[in-house]
Amino acid sequence: MSYPLANSAWNEEEYEAIQSVVQSGEFTMGQKVSEFERAFADYMGSKYCVMVNSGSSANLLMIAALRYRSESPLMPGAEVIVPAVSWSTTYYPLYQYGLKLRFVDVDKDTLNYDLERLGAAITSDTRAIMAVNLLGNPNDFGRIAEIIGDRDILLLEDNCESMGAVYEGRQTGTFGLMGTFSSFFSHHISTMEGGMVVTDDEELWHVLLALRAHGWTRNLPKVNRVTTEKSDDAFAESFRFILPGYNVRPLEMSGALGLAQIRKLPTIVSERRQNADRFLQLIRKYPYLRVQKEIGESSWFGFSLIVEPDAGVRREQLVAAFGDAQIDTRPIVAGNFTKNEVLKWFDYSIHGNLANAEVVDQAGLFIGNHHYPLVQEFELLASVLERIRIT
Repeated sequence: MSYPLANSAWNEEEYEAIQSVVQSGEFTMGQKVSEFERAFADYMGSKYCVMVNSGSSANLLMIAALRYRSESPLMPGAEVIVPAVSWSTTYYPLYQYGLKLRFVDVDKDTLNYDLERLGAAITSDTRAIMAVNLLGNPNDFGRIAEIIGDRDILLLEDNCESMGAVYEGRQTGTFGLMGTFSSFFSHHISTMEGGMVVTDDEELWHVLLALRAHGWTRNLPKVNRVTTEKSDDAFAESFRFILPGYNVRPLEMSGALGLAQIRKLPTIVSERRQNADRFLQLIRKYPYLRVQKEIGESSWFGFSLIVEPDAGVRREQLVAAFGDAQIDTRPIVAGNFTKNEVLKWFDYSIHGNLANAEVVDQAGLFIGNHHYPLVQEFELLASVLERIRIT
């Protein structure tokens, strides 16, 4: 592709990091993962970070941890509000833990929650709100805090697309009780595959550590918040299981890559934001296309385009023209997720209608953003948009 959706942000430092792990002979989760967890938590301003093998696994562990905490666990049948536009593994862990999903429409401009609808969607059964920061764009967490008020409702964050985004001076992913991140190849930083959960809650941190690796005690501190004090007998503790966990550990190589990448994140986000300024200036010439309205300081995962009803061109034509010009495109995340057959397995409800999510689904697409100036790419984009306008 002349204008790809994603590209590598690696240089010799990442390849040296890989080689250092190869030379060490320690390939499974070890010291490099631990060092990266500390560095990532520090960067985000959180007390704790747990690295896993993907952002999807991060979401799974976040929901699982709420089931096993000591006070007010999130039990099957509890209602969790979710936006109608997000990725599949925002929703799947909620289904897998027997929770009832309540879908709410998104705002037509921000592509995050329609906040009026969010407030109206809350019922007496609502136990949690999942805030998804879409395509790098923060939610309006000030308004969400007002909506929740003093009610006993948890705020969780799926921040897998929005690493490095900032709202009122604070990193997204840190406004909820827990927040998740992804370091998949196409995301802001890449550890090949990888994901993180951050929290300030010590008990949840310990639960996450156990759930990540088989539900055993091996990776817990001697005195912990999940079980009794660990024995000094390493043999006795080696196969002691306390929670019904998983094996979603990252590789040691992923931790080493993360250490190299996290140092570059400020530059990566800065360059993406500069590209966004250029993109917004370019797209003003084409009012038949609507773009995402920024809240706070977006880290601009990609650039959304929604074809307006009176555009005189259909999305299919735009996608075809982009394809002919080798501009890579995708739907805006998963569009209106409730249209998918998989919902036959879910316990769910829909608040009102999902008119904006349906527009995103039927008329939306997004193109890539990168960690380097998109000069030639934007020239190509403009030339395609000009041809479409003329025809």
